[in-house]
Amino acid sequence: MSDKRIYRYLGIGCLSLIFTACAIPSLVNKTENKTVPVTFKQSRDTINTAKIKWRDFFTDPELYALIDTALRNNQELNIILQEINIARNEVRARKGEYLPFVNLQGGAGLEKVGRYTRFGALDDSQEIEPGRATPDPLPDFLLAANFSWQVDIWKKLRNAKKSAMFRYLATTEGKNFMVTHLIAEIASSYYELMAFDNQLEFLRKNIEIQQNALVIVKQEKLAARVTELAVRRFEAEVLKNQSRIYNVQQSIVETENRINFLVGRFPQPVLRNSRTFIALIPDSISVGIPSQLLQNRPDIRQAELGLAAAKLDIKAAKANFYPSLNINAAIGYEAFNASHLIKPESMLYAVAGGLTQPLINRNAIKAMYSNANARQIQAVYNYERTILTAYIEVANQLSNINNLEKSYALRAQQVQALTQSIDISTRLFKSARADYMEVLLVQRDALESRIELVETKRRQMNAVVNIYQALGGGWN
Repeated sequence: MSDKRIYRYLGIGCLSLIFTACAIPSLVNKTENKTVPVTFKQSRDTINTAKIKWRDFFTDPELYALIDTALRNNQELNIILQEINIARNEVRARKGEYLPFVNLQGGAGLEKVGRYTRFGALDDSQEIEPGRATPDPLPDFLLAANFSWQVDIWKKLRNAKKSAMFRYLATTEGKNFMVTHLIAEIASSYYELMAFDNQLEFLRKNIEIQQNALVIVKQEKLAARVTELAVRRFEAEVLKNQSRIYNVQQSIVETENRINFLVGRFPQPVLRNSRTFIALIPDSISVGIPSQLLQNRPDIRQAELGLAAAKLDIKAAKANFYPSLNINAAIGYEAFNASHLIKPESMLYAVAGGLTQPLINRNAIKAMYSNANARQIQAVYNYERTILTAYIEVANQLSNINNLEKSYALRAQQVQALTQSIDISTRLFKSARADYMEVLLVQRDALESRIELVETKRRQMNAVVNIYQALGGGWN
């Protein structure tokens, strides 16, 4: 090939690249903001509860067993594990696209052409081998290897493979995020179940107290110290609380079945020791510093990997504007007779290379490039939103833990005061120094205070679970 021809081809290639560069749509640049506040509550301590494994964080043996079973049997978690396998296979498929393809081809055929055609007349006038006319019809046997390769000049295929790899890693982080949610939901439901057990116990004890008071009121009526109205009011209060027992029992059944569903089993009793619930002391939490959320929270890492994949998708889409180089080759044997197939004279080979440059009607390529750009901007906003959500969740739970601690202390004092008031009001009523309504209201208030105390304890335990999850604990 002469130097002039080489320069001519190089000039055409350069002009093509210049034209392509001028015609590529401009990008809207959007850079993610990873800045977070320095501290949560003026503390720079880097000790973080999220580093504690869930097996060490949840020490209740019954709760431990439930979580351990759920991590093996939960259907939704197992579905996500298959999503990870799908993403892993996508990486393998992307990797294969930028490697050469070699296919083996074997075939046999028969061709009959018309005598009064160019090919028919040519076959009729020639011998296919010395002393033998061309057969009619003409058999054809083929054994060959075909080679094809799209040379990844602009790293389009390799960037697509890297993008698939980041998405595979993102699905893994998604699985970890699912694990944190599953553990938190089981723990919260477990504490809720224990709270319902305690509410049920308080209702039964309160009904016993009210039934004793009802006996006293009936005796007072016989002594003409109260009217039938007092008797009916106490009877109504007893019946109301007996009805509430069935509502709590239904809540227990539903909560048990929610736990059973998360564990991946059919309804059965959930083992727990509810008698120690009120005595539970919430674990102390070390929140560390906000920047640790970027490493500890699986959803933040998932969003970050999705952003990295979106950036590579832009590069892969941009490469569609540039020329693509394809190389095709074949080598093998072809003959009209199978006995002649493996002979040097039957060998065939071919090689060809092509450079393809999109010039006209590139709307589809431009649309793909613009969509990749838009998805990258979406990924930036999603990443920033995930960071903001994580910080606010931790801040909310920190405040929640602090306020619930103070609220529980006051409610415990309230329960103590009202419990003492029951005995006082009963004695005053017997000595005709208190009205029956005072006795009734004190008993009612004492019951509600106990139930609210249990509810506050449940919220305390759930707040600890929630902040453990918000910090990114549970998946490790």
